[in-house]
Amino acid sequence: MNISHWTDCILKERTRNCEKKNSERDIKIYQRYLREQVKELLTEYGKIDYLWFDFSYSHRDWGWSKGKGHIDWDSEALEKLCLELQPHLLLNDRLDLGHGITTPEQFQPDKPLEKNGMPVIWEACQTMYGTWGYDRDNMEWKSSEMLLKMLIDTVSKNGNFLMNIGPNPRGMIDTKTLERLHAIGDWMTLHKASVIGCSYSAFEAPDDCRYTQNGNKLYLHLFSYPYRNLHLKGLAGKVEFIRLLNDGSEIFYRGFDPDEVITSTEAVIAPEDLVITLPIIKPDVLIPVIEITLKDD
Repeated sequence: MNISHWTDCILKERTRNCEKKNSERDIKIYQRYLREQVKELLTEYGKIDYLWFDFSYSHRDWGWSKGKGHIDWDSEALEKLCLELQPHLLLNDRLDLGHGITTPEQFQPDKPLEKNGMPVIWEACQTMYGTWGYDRDNMEWKSSEMLLKMLIDTVSKNGNFLMNIGPNPRGMIDTKTLERLHAIGDWMTLHKASVIGCSYSAFEAPDDCRYTQNGNKLYLHLFSYPYRNLHLKGLAGKVEFIRLLNDGSEIFYRGFDPDEVITSTEAVIAPEDLVITLPIIKPDVLIPVIEITLKDD
């Protein structure tokens, strides 16, 4: 018997065993159990803002492990129970009901999410490495810089960032996880204004940068640190002050000057743009951030 035939036999036997076991089970027993668990969570622990369900795959059929959907969970009744107990509650989109907070997993959208022309509430679900639970042998670690870029990218597109960590079998947090949490925490100490309370900005960011905005504060995150000068589109006449967020130092800028003589060795500034002058040496932070204070309308 070759390996391929042996594997096929194992899978067929597994399918037969699962089909037999499933034929003897009553999903309604699990539905009652699930409702009681949810009821306990929503009545014994005070105000809950967000309840996160998982695993609805009614559109998939893996043979021996067919996906479950809203009929199997009785999701309509489950949602009704949740909102009766805590009417303000937010629910995600994994009850297979076609609504709820959108939860792309291990994926970053390229723009703010919309449905029928209306903004969609969403969050990016990301791991620190290749799996959701603790895996001693998984070495696909995302760097602190990559995780931070994901956070900034998500906020710049009106999303929330859900970052998973998995304790080891002793219930302790892995050293590599702590390193990344501390690195992001250190960055947040100096730059939290550019993330907390911020969202999408209609201004067009330079290449390999992200804008976030909170009122008249526009934050430019430099994913790739440029040499000396950076063009900011559409900001001419709209800026009050510019500074680096890590140390508060002023950043100088200039706009189009019709009387300036432009030679072939100088950059041409469009009338609607500004050019900022940066330190040649990158600030000693993971992602430098420039805070742009806009003039009041």
